[in-house]
Amino acid sequence: MKKIFLTLLLIALYPNTLCSQINLFPTPAKVTSGRGFFVAGGNTVFVGNADYAKSLARDLTDGFKSMKSGDKNNRVILALRADASLKNDAYTLDISADSVVMTASTASGLFYAKATFLQLARFYGGKIPVCRINDSPRYEWRGFMLDESRHFFGKEKVKQYLDVMSSLKMNVFHWHLTDEPGWRIEIKRYPKLTTVGAIGNYSDPDAPAAFYTQEDIKEIVAYAAERHIIIIPEIDMPGHATAVCRAYPEISGGGEGRWAHFTFHPCKEATYQFIGNVLDEIVSLFPAPYIHIGGDEVHYGNQEWFTDPDIQQFIKDKNLKDETGLEHYFVRRIADIVASKGKTVIGWDEIVDAGVSPSKAVVMWWRHDRKYQLLKALEQGFRVIMTPRRPFYGDFVQFGSHKTGRFWNGYNTVEDIYRFPETVDNLIYSYEDRIMGLQMSMWTERIADGKRLDYMAFPRLVAVAESGWTPALSKECSLFMQKLPFFLEYLDDKNIYYFNPFDPNARPEPAEPKRKDDVLKDG
Repeated sequence: MKKIFLTLLLIALYPNTLCSQINLFPTPAKVTSGRGFFVAGGNTVFVGNADYAKSLARDLTDGFKSMKSGDKNNRVILALRADASLKNDAYTLDISADSVVMTASTASGLFYAKATFLQLARFYGGKIPVCRINDSPRYEWRGFMLDESRHFFGKEKVKQYLDVMSSLKMNVFHWHLTDEPGWRIEIKRYPKLTTVGAIGNYSDPDAPAAFYTQEDIKEIVAYAAERHIIIIPEIDMPGHATAVCRAYPEISGGGEGRWAHFTFHPCKEATYQFIGNVLDEIVSLFPAPYIHIGGDEVHYGNQEWFTDPDIQQFIKDKNLKDETGLEHYFVRRIADIVASKGKTVIGWDEIVDAGVSPSKAVVMWWRHDRKYQLLKALEQGFRVIMTPRRPFYGDFVQFGSHKTGRFWNGYNTVEDIYRFPETVDNLIYSYEDRIMGLQMSMWTERIADGKRLDYMAFPRLVAVAESGWTPALSKECSLFMQKLPFFLEYLDDKNIYYFNPFDPNARPEPAEPKRKDDVLKDG
C-alpha cells in the first residue's frame, strides 16, 4: 500500500514523468496522463473552426478512411484561435475517451498538434491513451542542412527529408547549393553556372551536370512551406567558390593546385555586380528572411591575394591592413548587398571577426574546438545557431567500429546529440535570448547515394529534433533510448535505411564512394 501511495504522489507532483509512457518524437514539454483510450478510425469525425483548421481536418479525414476501427460518434476538433498563452508553434492536445481537441493560436502550432496526433495514432495503432499535452518548442530554429554541391540527391530525396522533418516538428531546411565540386541552382542570367559549374561532383569531376531548375526550386519551396519548413539557400563566398569561378573565370580570385579558383576576386566591382545579380534571382525564389553566404575557410585558396599587385594596392588604398582585412571587407560588402534586398546574412562563425553589424547577420557556430568563438559572437550581440562539428556534423561516424566517416577526438553518437546543448550551458547561460536554435549539418564528401545518406542521418536526426524542441527539464536520455525503437519501426515503414544503435551489426555500413582519381590509381 505504501508503494502505491508513493507512486500516486509522484504522479501528482510530477505528471511529466509519465511522458516516457507516451511514444512521441520529440518529447512534449508536458504530458498529463489520464485513464482510458480514444479509438481513432474510419468513423471518426474531423472538424475545424477556421479555413486552415478545416483543411487539416480534411487531410485527417482522408487519411483515416482506410481505418475500420473507431467509435461511431467520436470527434476530433481542430481549433485555431487567438490565445496569448499559446505562442508561435505552441499547441495543446486534449484527448478524452470520446473526443480530441487540438488548439493553437498559429497555423504552425495547429500543424504540430496534428503531427502529434498522427504519431500517437501510428504508434498506438489507433488506440490512443487519454492524456493532455501542453507543448511548445525550446528553440525557434530546428534545422537540418544538406550539402548537395559535393553530391546531388534530387528533389524526391529532398521531399522525403522534408516529410520526416515535419513529422519531427523541425522547421528549417538549410540547403548547401554551391561549393567547390558543383553549382546546383539555375540562374537564368548566368547560364554557364549550370552548363559548366554544375558538371562534376566530389567523387567524379566529370560527372554530368546536375542541378535544380528554378521550377524545381519553386516546387520544393512550396512543398516545404506546406509543412511549415523554411528553406535557407547557401551561396558560398568569398571562398568555396570554385564551381562559379570555373564557369566565370573573370571574377576568380585565384588559388593554387587543388584550390584553383577557390575564391571570388575580392577587389573587382564586377564581382559584386555579379553576386548582386545572382542574389536577385535567389531572393525571388526563396521567401525565407535569410541567405547563407558561408564566409569560412578562405585561407585555403587565397594564395594569389598575397601576390596580385592589384589586390595588394586595393588593400593599401582601403587601409585594410592585410589579406584577412580584405576578407572581412568582402563579407561586410555582401552583408550590405543582402540587406539591400530585404534579407539577413547568415555566415559561419568566421564572420564574427569581420566587423559586420549584429543587426545585419546571424552566426552559425560550427568550430566545436573554438568555444571562444561562440562566446565572442554572443558577447558582441549576434544571434547564434549552434551546429558544432561535435556532435552535430552528420559526416562523423556514429559507432566505434565504423570505418567510413570523420573522427575528431571521437565521433558523434545519438546520445551525444541528445545531450546537447547542456554540454555548453556554462557558455550560453545568460545569453539564451540570442540562441536561435540548432541544426544537424550533413556534409557529403563521403556520402554519394540515398542509402548512405539515410544511414548517416538516422536515427541521429530524431535526437536533433528532440534537442531543438524539448525543454531541458523534460529531457532524459535513458527514456529517449527506451522509446527509440518505435521511431526505428517508423523508418522501416518508410523503407528508410538506418543505423541501429541497439544492434550495430544488423545493417551493413554503406561504403564510402570512391573518387574517380582513386579508381584510376587502383588500375
